Amino acid sequence: MNEIPQIVVTGVGPALPGVAGVQDLVTGPSVPAEPVDPAALLGKKGLKYKDRATRLGLSAASLGLQDAGLRNAEGPLVPPRGVGCVVASNYGNADTICRVVTTIAEETTRGTSPMDSPNASSNIIASEVAIRFGLQGPNMTVCNGDSSGLDALHWAASLLRSARADQVLVIGVEPDNEMVRRLVRTDRLVDGAVALVLESATTAEERGVKARAVWGGYARTGGVERTAHRLDRFGAGSPAAWYAPEEPGDGTPRAEHPRSGLVRHDMSAVRGTLSAALGTAQCAAAVARFDAGESGPVHLMAGRVDDGVAGALLLAPGDAS
Repeated sequence: MNEIPQIVVTGVGPALPGVAGVQDLVTGPSVPAEPVDPAALLGKKGLKYKDRATRLGLSAASLGLQDAGLRNAEGPLVPPRGVGCVVASNYGNADTICRVVTTIAEETTRGTSPMDSPNASSNIIASEVAIRFGLQGPNMTVCNGDSSGLDALHWAASLLRSARADQVLVIGVEPDNEMVRRLVRTDRLVDGAVALVLESATTAEERGVKARAVWGGYARTGGVERTAHRLDRFGAGSPAAWYAPEEPGDGTPRAEHPRSGLVRHDMSAVRGTLSAALGTAQCAAAVARFDAGESGPVHLMAGRVDDGVAGALLLAPGDAS
């Protein structure tokens, strides 16, 4: 039987307001913060007619791929045919879809803009990332509620373990616009994206890049306590840090980890609802802690009791056997 490969994180790309580097996800972003400017990161070419979520996703993708040593300013450093892409976004192109539907209802299909047609695809962000950076591996979008970011990381690990890809770029992205605010019913939305690159420890070693964190396992249940129990069963010991869901959905947000009593960390430092980008932001924050010399394990959780709670276990590179 083939040995299951160890999965590691080798790159992080935060494209969030006021976040200059991954450590800002722990210490807090600069205040006041200007919106992310994709044109400053990517150049203006190719961004026209792209919706905000796609531009943010492209920005994070560029940062993550470079951080992992998969690209530089001149182009790819590894064959892109083995690089997959999994995007998590719940509201990415909601503004485009609502605009198209409204136009059809009030006028006819002839009233819609031809520029909106591709942006109405549910896989538009992942597709545009693959096209721009030439990624030829598996390509998919996860739109699964608050747990989407951690679910996307799980799918990335599954693609790697099944040898469907050599590396997988995972992006959690949500835009801030009038339509999304109406759907979410909040005025505190994070307009940004966070990308991560996952690959096997063997592939990372062969490329000569550092493993920043080790993927220890994933669980999905109907609640926070049950998810914590499942993560405990991976045998890594009590968590050194716990990142909690934004809105548990049971009316009683926990201040402490249900099994260890550890005080929760949240991502409130980024000032706004992250939704599908929560899981990738949590993972990036854990990587920042490991970069600073902290040990693990770290429990990440996202989701709602009425919709399912996902959990992930991350280990510091030195802690993993």
